[in-house]
Amino acid sequence: MSQVDYKEAGVDITKADAFVERIKKLVPTTFNDQVLQGIGGFAAVYKLNDQKYLASCTDGVGTKLKIGQHLDKHHGIGIDLVAMCVNDLLCVGARPLFFLDYMAFGKLDTRISEELIAGMVDGCRQSGMALIGGETAEMPGIYKDGEYDLAGFSVGELTPSEMFKEEAMSEGDVLIGLASSGFHSNGYSLLRKLVKDSETELLEQLLIPTQIYVETFMHLRQKFQSSILAAAHMTGGGIHNIPRMSENFDYTITSWPSVEEMAPVFKPMLQRMDLSQEELFRTFNMGVGLTVLVKKAHAEAVMTELKGKNIKAWMLGHITRGSGQIEMTDWKL
Repeated sequence: MSQVDYKEAGVDITKADAFVERIKKLVPTTFNDQVLQGIGGFAAVYKLNDQKYLASCTDGVGTKLKIGQHLDKHHGIGIDLVAMCVNDLLCVGARPLFFLDYMAFGKLDTRISEELIAGMVDGCRQSGMALIGGETAEMPGIYKDGEYDLAGFSVGELTPSEMFKEEAMSEGDVLIGLASSGFHSNGYSLLRKLVKDSETELLEQLLIPTQIYVETFMHLRQKFQSSILAAAHMTGGGIHNIPRMSENFDYTITSWPSVEEMAPVFKPMLQRMDLSQEELFRTFNMGVGLTVLVKKAHAEAVMTELKGKNIKAWMLGHITRGSGQIEMTDWKL
């Protein structure tokens, strides 16, 4: 088993969080009165007029790219790029509209680039978004031949009543977790250190694309409307994304899916790690890709709806007034 943690693998989440806090003082100097939600949220929200807001966000795929490059499989990476952006849009209550991409190569390989674009098209179709443009750069000296990096940018729309608001949240409201398809696109700087290049089958499991939650989430909002109160995309930082719903509540986690209930790739990978439960939950999504906050009175009905559509989900806990803390009660994986 490996005792290497995410920081030792080259990613310092604490430093990244501190960086965001520092630029929160600088970036808002560019804001005008139309900016309703800016840096630090899952997506920014901009007021077009009294009836319509725009939401926008940007993201990448991280070092999961290296596995795709090693296996020479790139379609799923294109899906990942879309998923990492569009799932963030959902967390402010927006409906996805369109997507743009940026691809940078050491030397352009048209086969690989077409495979990446085909994956993005697949992801956009799943999300109901138009892929309306992008940029492709060749950067010899920055990337080696066969290497590339990606960035995605997505925009959605919402009305004022569709924007999630802290005032709608109450003590006792229930956290429901929707299953992830695997590790999604986070934690790969550590994961790649635990797998040999020759372990093709396991590497292919690690390459499974990030789950896109648009269809499920939009269905829940349409059916249960104001009873869907907030959402958290479980990306870098893992469970610590949940308090981004509101820092004025605490989040009590009373249960979590077992390793056997998670996507199959978790079991062999977790067996190779010697990390504390706290570190695991701070680094990986741990089987839950999107956490949804639901009015207590409708939580059972939401679970029944998800089960009826064969969507794996779990009740994770509830919220109380507080200061953005997570309490994990006495349970273990």
